[in-house]
Amino acid sequence: MGSNDMRGTGLKLDLPRLRLAQVPTPLQPARRLAAALGCAALYVKRDDLTGLGLGGNKARKLELLLADALHQQADVIITTGGPQSNHARITAAAARALGLECVLVLSGVSGEPVQGNLLLDHLFGATVHLAGTAPGAVERAIEETAQELRRAGRRPYVIPVGGSTPLGAAAYALAMLELLYQMAEQGISAARLYCALGSGGTMAGLVAGAALFGGAVEVVGISVSRLREHIAATVAQLATETTALLGLPHTFAPAELAIDDGYIGPGYGALTAEAREAIRLVAREEGLVLDPVYTAKAMAGLIGHLRTGRLRRDESVIFLHSGGIPALFSYAAELMRD
Repeated sequence: MGSNDMRGTGLKLDLPRLRLAQVPTPLQPARRLAAALGCAALYVKRDDLTGLGLGGNKARKLELLLADALHQQADVIITTGGPQSNHARITAAAARALGLECVLVLSGVSGEPVQGNLLLDHLFGATVHLAGTAPGAVERAIEETAQELRRAGRRPYVIPVGGSTPLGAAAYALAMLELLYQMAEQGISAARLYCALGSGGTMAGLVAGAALFGGAVEVVGISVSRLREHIAATVAQLATETTALLGLPHTFAPAELAIDDGYIGPGYGALTAEAREAIRLVAREEGLVLDPVYTAKAMAGLIGHLRTGRLRRDESVIFLHSGGIPALFSYAAELMRD
């Protein structure tokens, strides 16, 4: 990789990348929602509009990850997630756009309803394996699949769940730079940035970007699946490795990260009452759709922080809409309950 110094800092910003996403994505004021919540200034960073495979945050990561895959002369992409994985869906779309085959090794059992993201996986022509839900089953199935492909003379490239590697996270460090330019254009001097926190790569990249580019942005992650004690170390390590990859190492400690695990509910993918309220409120105030798994829980966290005073009402706040809309349609019965 070559290096491109930013104002003589030594930052390496010219990582090999493909053009798969529609970026920059808009930074839009949400005035009606802000008024409904009693918040002075609320903005939405629309990464649901990245375009590829119905959009979402994973498109940014795949620009870097699949550039690396092509550099390694891969001809088949393997990745994983749950049956309604946004990452799996966008990876399948990106692979097809590049003429690559895609194998999805998903946690789940036969008989999963073919709807939402899983329907799109099949439409994009991915080979879908449901590896079960036993501990370690997905990891074993991925390794077996990769070995089988290599024996057949293929060149598989394995992407971890969520694309959460230093290279994938670097895409969101660069997205932070994009956001800081937009904030300057709109006269936003400082803000708290709320994002959904799943596998950790998006938050890690944003945290790394805030440190590297000097922006007055505090990143707040609302966990959708794992307790703080389990995910904070992952995010800190990824952020540390991402700054090293970008040429200006910085060490992050788990304790310094703003992570709230109070909105998980019964577990990953479980629609909580707070998430359902957030989906309805945002739809009716802004005509903006959230997904039940990630962004609805993140917005529930933002709303909860306003109501409890953890987020001051006179602060500027930005919400990262990371996409995930196809999964909404597999929750119809729960969303329509009174």
